[in-house]
Amino acid sequence: MPRSVNHVASRAKRKRILKLTRGYYGARKNVWTVAKNAWEKGLTYAYRDRRTKKRNFRALWIQRINAAARLENMNYSTLMGALHKAGIEINRKVLADLAVNHPEAFKAIVEKIK
Repeated sequence: MPRSVNHVASRAKRKRILKLTRGYYGARKNVWTVAKNAWEKGLTYAYRDRRTKKRNFRALWIQRINAAARLENMNYSTLMGALHKAGIEINRKVLADLAVNHPEAFKAIVEKIK
C-alpha cells in the first residue's frame, strides 16, 4: 500500500513561513530551508530583544535625568537619593520626560528636594 502524505498541509505550512520571510535578503526569502532557519532565528532574537529593550530604555532615561540634574548642579545619584528621602515617588520614565520636554517642571522638583 502506498504511503499517504498530506501535501496540502505541508505546502500550506511552507507557504505560510515563506510569506513571513518576505522582505528578507537573498535566499532567506525564497529558499525553504534557509527561510525556515532565518525565521526561527528571528523569533529567538525577538524574544531576547523584548527584554533588552526594557534595559535600553531604562539606561536612556537615566542618561537624560543625569544630564538634566547636572544642569541643576546635582548628579543622578544625589538626585534619586534626595527624591527617595523626600518621599517623592516618581518613576524614571516620567522624570526623564519632564527633563526633556518640561525643564521648568523638572527644575521645580529639584528645588523642592534641595
